[in-house]
Amino acid sequence: IVERAIAGQLLTVRELCAVRSTLMAATSVFQKLQKAANSDKRVTPLVEILEDCDFKTTLMQKIGFCIDCNMSTILDRASEDLEIIRSERRRNMESLDSLLKQVSAKIFHAGGIDKPLVTQRRSRMCVAIRATHKSLLPGGVVLSVSSSRATCFMEPKEAVELNNMEVRHANSERAEEMAILSILTSEVTAAESGILHLLDRILELDIAFARASHAKWMNGVYPKLTSERNTTLDHESLSVDVDSAQHPLLLGSVLGLSEESGNTFPVPIDIKVDSRARVVVISGPNTGGKTAMLKTLGLISLMSKSGMYLPAKNCPRLPWFDLILADIGDPQSLEQSLSTFSGHISRICEILDIASENSLVLLDEICSGTDPSEGVALATSILRYIKNRVNVAVVSTHYGDLSRLKDNEARFQNAAMEFSMETLQPTFRVLWGSTGESNALRVAKLIGFNTRIIANAQEWTEKLKPEQDVERKGSLFQSLVEERNKLILQATKAAAFHRDLTSLYRELEQESHELEKREKALMKKETEKVQEDVNSAETKIKKLVAEFESLVIARPDQYNSLILRTEEEVADIIEACCPNDLVASTEEAYSDYSPQVGEKVLVTGLGGKLGTVVEEPGDDDDTVLVQHGKIRVRIKIKDIKPVPLGSRTSETPNRSLRSKKQISMRELGNALEIQPVRIQTSKNTLDLRGMRVEEAMYQLDMAISGRDSGSILFIVHGIGTGVIKELVLERLNKHTRVLRYEQANPMNHGCTVAYIK
Repeated sequence: IVERAIAGQLLTVRELCAVRSTLMAATSVFQKLQKAANSDKRVTPLVEILEDCDFKTTLMQKIGFCIDCNMSTILDRASEDLEIIRSERRRNMESLDSLLKQVSAKIFHAGGIDKPLVTQRRSRMCVAIRATHKSLLPGGVVLSVSSSRATCFMEPKEAVELNNMEVRHANSERAEEMAILSILTSEVTAAESGILHLLDRILELDIAFARASHAKWMNGVYPKLTSERNTTLDHESLSVDVDSAQHPLLLGSVLGLSEESGNTFPVPIDIKVDSRARVVVISGPNTGGKTAMLKTLGLISLMSKSGMYLPAKNCPRLPWFDLILADIGDPQSLEQSLSTFSGHISRICEILDIASENSLVLLDEICSGTDPSEGVALATSILRYIKNRVNVAVVSTHYGDLSRLKDNEARFQNAAMEFSMETLQPTFRVLWGSTGESNALRVAKLIGFNTRIIANAQEWTEKLKPEQDVERKGSLFQSLVEERNKLILQATKAAAFHRDLTSLYRELEQESHELEKREKALMKKETEKVQEDVNSAETKIKKLVAEFESLVIARPDQYNSLILRTEEEVADIIEACCPNDLVASTEEAYSDYSPQVGEKVLVTGLGGKLGTVVEEPGDDDDTVLVQHGKIRVRIKIKDIKPVPLGSRTSETPNRSLRSKKQISMRELGNALEIQPVRIQTSKNTLDLRGMRVEEAMYQLDMAISGRDSGSILFIVHGIGTGVIKELVLERLNKHTRVLRYEQANPMNHGCTVAYIK
């Protein structure tokens, strides 16, 4: 509820009442605890939990003043406006009800209905009348009819205004109630931190009561936790000492059932870990209780850390384990492609990564599900690794070799699950310091397994005993010889395959060297030819640049003549310097080429002459207008080619040719910028005549921003008073994108041309 208020949602009446009842309950609990602490000091810690809490008494009182939580309604006293609105609504409703009762009585006496009836339809008060007697209510409005259409529900003409007034009063009342709820919601939002803090403390108090109830329910005892492992105690001291511990979940399931159910209590077990031992190896029969013992130890360790009493006797003593890590159960998974063994090993790997010197590690059936000899070796290595890295590790196993680790290692301890030879059943008791047997054959016989199979298994068991080592070694030797012969045959086949691969590799290596030599020779020849073409092109371009530089103070007609000749020579240079494969690749790359205004192109219809695009093609037009000198010609797009320079140039076989050609053409472009050919079209012309100053300046800025780099813009400002022209020239002089500007024509002072950077 508090989170909804913080999120800006309007709290309902019930939600506000829930906030009030929570605050009242917390206050009541605190007062009762204070009263109990006066006579019983054991309650004092519970009082301290709530001592620093703000119970938000003011908020609780405001909600109680405005809302009747028993009826879940907002009280009239919540605001003056609400009280006035409700009072007027009641008076109006009384008048409306009185009027409708009078009308209904008249209808009844006139035979228009069997009995007087005042009801509500479509949120408006009305009376019932037979459909054949609607004339008794002239000017009335039919709001609804019955399913048989014999009865109409009509609003008399006299009640229309009163009904309208009722609707207005209802809307006003609803709006005022929403305003009151909004104010109370904002009060809850303002008290958010205090309410959440109080709820956290109430939760802490509730958990304390839950722990006490649980301890009483299962007759638990208070555990003693030791913070550090005492390694100086004598050999009779214990680091873990728990008498008659019962599995908490099994005990809880029995306590939750009736006595008539017949369920028996779980068998109590004693857990006694020597203070010098770090690893406990538990052996014993299947279904003997090894896994249940591991789970019991893990659960009571977690319960003691949580402040819970333990289902045991006397005074249990446990170390404070920082982590309780367990690998219990079968973790195989088809989705994750994990077998039983790989699943166990994955868990053990994670446990070894995070375990510390204060951790409890529980491993069920360590390294099972694989070859027994390898499983024993791996399990032995794991246990020797963790003996110095954990506080206590308890491991269950069927490997007898693990129980013999205690003979050479003081940090190992053995334990066994008891098995009754009389009843052939496990007793579920732990025998500390003993080594147990799996008794697999006895368990199988008890379950009712085939006796012939069990007898055959017994014979094999006798053969596998130490006195039958000779027979066992003979069988093992024969199997090893057969395995060796198979490996020799596989090695022979692998050697022959390796020889064939080596021969093939040498042949391919020789061919690779020859191809590399031929490639280098061809590259050298091509480089020399390209270098000659580059040198020739550079000479021609330098000559053109020199001619332009010599015409700095020449007349415009001389520029035009030189530009025409330069365009022809540039086309010749491109045709001579670009390899055929470059032109072919350029044509392929620009199959969907669309020329742009001001772009230089090669016109195949003019003998490959260089032209300038002066008008873009239309949507349904495949021609473009191109200017060559003073001649403008409309040519099909397929008959022109883009000049393959700069970013349009495809990758050539020789990178140096491309870079040098680009540098030379940029020098030529810089020279051409001395006096570009100015061609005025509708697309590069801006007409400012007749515009106001602000509009003209805005259109000028937009036009300059929209022009491409290196293009020109014709600005028609007229002469007039000269104000627009003066502002245009001032804006062009300051604009960062304008390279320079000049009059479009010496005889026309009403047009200025700007050169875009």
